Amino acid sequence: MPEPLRLLIAEDVDLVGEAFEALLAAEAGIEVVARVTRGDQVLRAAQAHRPDVALLDIDMPGKTGIEACAELTAALPECKVMLLTALPGSGHLPRALDAGASGYLVKSMTARQLIDGIRSVAAGGTAIDPALAADALRAGPNPLTDREREILRLVDQGVSTSHIAEELFLSTGTVRNYLSNAMTKLDAVSRIEAVRTARQRGLL
Repeated sequence: MPEPLRLLIAEDVDLVGEAFEALLAAEAGIEVVARVTRGDQVLRAAQAHRPDVALLDIDMPGKTGIEACAELTAALPECKVMLLTALPGSGHLPRALDAGASGYLVKSMTARQLIDGIRSVAAGGTAIDPALAADALRAGPNPLTDREREILRLVDQGVSTSHIAEELFLSTGTVRNYLSNAMTKLDAVSRIEAVRTARQRGLL
């Protein structure tokens, strides 16, 4: 009899995480070995339980699902990663693939689509929502540079311009220039609007 497929679930909303766990634990041949609620708990849990597949929500505290995916695939490349999103943005998919994800699905999928996707990823294949793939192709590459994204993420965390400059070893004028460039690219009138637009488009 083959060994069950070992699964780790990372989801910060308890009700959703519990629902995923109940659904997947009831599926023959799948064993849920761990469930965490923060992105910065993923690697430690994976190292302790050695899952075959990690099912990660994109939007989690501590680390995003994409950040946790990159960390996990670097440390445990044998563990395949499937990312889930409630609010799909065209910019997330290329970054998810760059981080090493093998799957990228929306939470509005059916239970069968989720289970089939997990099995496909575990077998070395992929499971990518076709609508998201089409959106990503239409949207083209992310217009923001790595530095612009880094600064917008810090703005989103409430960090002031002067503190951003200190943290990144830049002058305040340089930080303002990066912010101005990002606002122009996103057609935003303020840094807050730039952050909101970037998040809506899945660019951060």
